[in-house]
Amino acid sequence: MPFVKSFEPAAPPPAWLLLPEAPPRISASLPVSTVCRIVRQMVLELIMLLGDRVMLRRDHRRHACHVRQISMYVCHVALRIPMSDIGAALGRDRSTVGYACHVVEDRRDDAAFDDFVAAIERLVTAAFGLSEVSVAEVSVHE
Repeated sequence: MPFVKSFEPAAPPPAWLLLPEAPPRISASLPVSTVCRIVRQMVLELIMLLGDRVMLRRDHRRHACHVRQISMYVCHVALRIPMSDIGAALGRDRSTVGYACHVVEDRRDDAAFDDFVAAIERLVTAAFGLSEVSVAEVSVHE
C-alpha cells in the first residue's frame, strides 16, 4: 500500500523556532564620516575572518592600505558618497579616493577578489542602503 500523507492544518510553530524581529535600521541622519568608518571596520572584519595566512610584520601596512582602498571604493560605488566626503571622513584627499577606486576596479578582474568585493557591497547596501546616508551630508561635490 503506498504512503499517503494527510494535509491537516498544522499547529503554529513553537516560539523558539520563530525568527526574531528584524533589528531597527540605522537612522537616516547618520553622518557620512561615521558611515565610512563603519564600512572600513566591516571590510577589516571580513578580511580577518576570511584571511587564511599569518601576516608578517611587513604586511601590516599593505593590509591596512587594502582595507582602506576597498572601503573607499565601496563607499563611493555602493553608497554613492562623493569622493571628497569619503576623503574627509578617512583623513585622505579626494584624489587618493579616486586612486583607490581605480586600484580596486583593476583588481576586480580576479574572480575571487570580485566575489569578495561584491559580497561587501551587498552587506553595506543591506546595512545602510542608499537612503540611509544623510541627504544633508551628501553634497554635490561629484
